[in-house]
Amino acid sequence: MVSPDSPDLAETPGPGRRLLALLRPHRSPVALALVLGIAGIGCNAFGPLLLGRATDLIVDGVLTDGRGADAGAGAGAGTGAAAPGVDFGRVGEVLLLLLVLHVAASLFMLVQGRLVSAVVQKVVFELRERAEDKLGRLPLRYFDRHPAGEVLSRTTNDVDNLQQTLQQTLAELITSVISIVTMLILMLVISPSLALVMLASVPVSAVLAAWISRRAQPRFTDQWAATGAMNAHVEEMYTGHSLVKGFGRREQAERHFDARNEALFRAGARAQFVSGTMEPSMMFLANLGYVAVAVAGAWQVVRGTLTLGDVQAFILYSRQFSQPIVQVASVAGRLQSGIASAARVFTLLDEREQAPDPDPPARPGEVLGRVRFDRVSFRYAPETPLIEDLSLTVEPGSTVAIVGPTGAGKTTLGNLLMRFYEVDGGRILLDGTDIASMSRDDLRARFGLVLQDTWLFGGTIAENIAYGQEGASHEEIVAAARATCADRFIRTLPDGYDTVLDDESSGVSAGEKQLITVARAFLARPAVLVLDEATSSVDTRTEILIQRAMNTLRAGRTSFVIAHRLSTIRDADMIVVMESGRIVERGTHDELIRERGAYARLHAARAAPLTA
Repeated sequence: MVSPDSPDLAETPGPGRRLLALLRPHRSPVALALVLGIAGIGCNAFGPLLLGRATDLIVDGVLTDGRGADAGAGAGAGTGAAAPGVDFGRVGEVLLLLLVLHVAASLFMLVQGRLVSAVVQKVVFELRERAEDKLGRLPLRYFDRHPAGEVLSRTTNDVDNLQQTLQQTLAELITSVISIVTMLILMLVISPSLALVMLASVPVSAVLAAWISRRAQPRFTDQWAATGAMNAHVEEMYTGHSLVKGFGRREQAERHFDARNEALFRAGARAQFVSGTMEPSMMFLANLGYVAVAVAGAWQVVRGTLTLGDVQAFILYSRQFSQPIVQVASVAGRLQSGIASAARVFTLLDEREQAPDPDPPARPGEVLGRVRFDRVSFRYAPETPLIEDLSLTVEPGSTVAIVGPTGAGKTTLGNLLMRFYEVDGGRILLDGTDIASMSRDDLRARFGLVLQDTWLFGGTIAENIAYGQEGASHEEIVAAARATCADRFIRTLPDGYDTVLDDESSGVSAGEKQLITVARAFLARPAVLVLDEATSSVDTRTEILIQRAMNTLRAGRTSFVIAHRLSTIRDADMIVVMESGRIVERGTHDELIRERGAYARLHAARAAPLTA
């Protein structure tokens, strides 16, 4: 099902429009930033006019002084007339006003920059939150089909690149657009004919900028896709570095890295080259217009239709007009990288989510732990059936062992029971209630789960065990560890239960990590236990101890044990043998051995010694 904020892809607007939509809730600070930009540009806009006025005062004064000196020489020195000369008082007033305007403009632009920065940080903060929420709503199927490094790249690298792009371009884009409009108005006021000369290059610039942008966008998309592939490879090689070295695959890993690095280099070089042609192209056209204005302005001064100060002001305005055009073109080039990253983030946000919980959700009247699979069917791929028409009833407090060859569907049953995947047909009942009608949180709160692949987070051992029950006391944590035979090895560590584990849990062995996860599940005191190869990483002695602990903890609880070690499930109340997604046998250990069927063959194969 698609989330309400995840429209159908056929109707989804482009990433550029969706970026603008992210700014819509922040209209007020953006509008204030626009007003401050107008005020700042307006203050700067009077600069060339005031400089032109100061120039005219100086030129007029010099020319008047020269005419006065000639007149005085012709009339004779005895007249006593003083030449007016340059009025430096008025020139000083003009320059002081110019200084005040520039200071005010700087303050306006400073506040505008702070506002834009705050808006960008808030937008990216909200986007990260949406991405995090989305990851929590995505089905397990999505993570099965996408490398972890690729997912991390979308939620970190792409979001960071989008933040950097918006931070660098949003304020500059606002200022540049205001500058273009303001300078155009002032140039039209001074000389419409010169303004037309300056505007002659604008259509060519617009066409060229659009052409370069269309070519740059797909190249930036390739660049960030290559970045995701690179991150996925690095993440896999780092987490599996022991296996890489153990099997002597370091050179092969380096070759794969070099290939991805080369792909990223080529994609990045192409993207930067195409977008990098934007600014010099715009600068070339702007310089042509600047030269044309200078020549046409000089001709009008000679003809007497404009003063030298007006031409000076117009030339300064033309430079201030062409510079933001170049900046807008440069911003457009940089925006292509941000839009490419935004498209990848929006693609993640548009992924189909797991079906929402029913409203209102159902709740079993009495929690006993009775589980029933009623003609359940499931397939990972639509064209490849896995489980077809499976029925199984497990009574409260009983232990069911699920065995069979790899790929038989054993782990899939646990995933369906926990609603990590939804059944394609049939239903699963917990204490008479269809689990599809329950909320996932309520359902999973009734289960304890221990997987073959252990997961511990960075923190103390006590915190990792307490993850199974919020607010667990230290005494409860220790009791759970003792019940699962983890207390002994924990106390041998320098800091005991306060020993800090890193993300890789490098301070403890694989078997010890498994014991911690078993203690975590036992601390939760669930109605149903699901143990998927839970003892695969412990030695035989520890395995026996865990089995003893499980016998006491299973009292009154339903347990599903998925195991390859048949010795761990001999005392199960029911053993279910699966092949190709179907239950081919069920019964106790002794019953299945006497039947001499699939279980007996599996048991014999496990017990047979290896021969040369």
